[in-house]
Amino acid sequence: MTTPLLTRRLRPVDLYLVDAVLALAVGGLLCPYAALASHGGVREPLWVSILTGLALGLPLAVRRRWPMAVAVVISGGTTLALVTGVIPNFAAAAPAFAIGLSFYTVAVSTATRRSVLCAAGCLALVSVGLVATAGDLWSRTGAVAYAAVMITPAWLIGWLLRERRALAVRQSDQRVHQAATEERLRVARELHDVVAHTLSLIVVKAAVANHVAEADPREAGAALRVIEETGRNALTDVRRVLGLLREDTPYAPTFGLDELPALARQAAIGGVDVRLDVRRDEPDGTVPESVGLAVYRIVQEAVTNVVKHAAPAACRALVTVTADEVRVEVTDDGRRPVLLGGEGHGLIGMRERVALHGGEFRAGPRSGGGFAVTASLPYRVAA
Repeated sequence: MTTPLLTRRLRPVDLYLVDAVLALAVGGLLCPYAALASHGGVREPLWVSILTGLALGLPLAVRRRWPMAVAVVISGGTTLALVTGVIPNFAAAAPAFAIGLSFYTVAVSTATRRSVLCAAGCLALVSVGLVATAGDLWSRTGAVAYAAVMITPAWLIGWLLRERRALAVRQSDQRVHQAATEERLRVARELHDVVAHTLSLIVVKAAVANHVAEADPREAGAALRVIEETGRNALTDVRRVLGLLREDTPYAPTFGLDELPALARQAAIGGVDVRLDVRRDEPDGTVPESVGLAVYRIVQEAVTNVVKHAAPAACRALVTVTADEVRVEVTDDGRRPVLLGGEGHGLIGMRERVALHGGEFRAGPRSGGGFAVTASLPYRVAA
């Protein structure tokens, strides 16, 4: 029961209650110091001493609501008490806590320029009170320095805390922005892989259907059925990707190594003979879900590129799973045009997926013809 009370964040009403208790305590402690004035040659009624102590302490109860006004009131009250002798010069340290606390609040809750002007004005005001009760020049110089000691350290602490909080807010905003950017990139990669793969197959089968529509209606109908099935699967995949953005969407399993055979069979529709070989050095080993999805998307994108640029062709996809990494190698014997404008979005997406897992990625033409994509994705299995 005690632990939640000590660790929970205080509500505004709790903070004001704490300030009220603090104000009463400080005011009560200042009353005896005000009564010490009788030793300085000034004799005032007891009620004046009590009123002075409360006047310097009670404003702290609303320091969070009106920080600058409280600082001015306490500084002005201290100056008046020192000039009139209600608080003797040797007891000037008594209101120092109230002054310091008020200026800490000013610095931590007010813009720097306004808090500096307030601190400078009140410092001059308190210095007047101390100088007026001082004797020679040396004492007056010390009085000004003492006024600065009462105000400056508290203001600096508050200002440093304010700057630290502002820095924390900026860093938090940057982390949120970075997370949002990474999420957009992740969804963009997923959508690109889904749309590019399925549309490539749809375009191929649509061309076949258009070519044989009059000569062989039966083959054209088969092509249209493949287009329908591929389109339905694409819609399911897109819904799965977009569903990741909604918290109320139930979790759906992602693609992984087990779905690679279906991917190879689907690629055959586009005129690419994919020979898939999945080797596991440790049959009982478990590949993390994120790595399995990355491997699936890399093979999917590599095969899609073969369908778009090299079909009809033969393609070999070798996936080797070891105890600490997954190696992917996709090669084909087709002929494709050289990319003059650099890497396309597909290659960039594959490279980004590999980089997220700290692996290595290479893609380029083979010396004997065709194209090769190789990637290694290290991982660590939780103990």
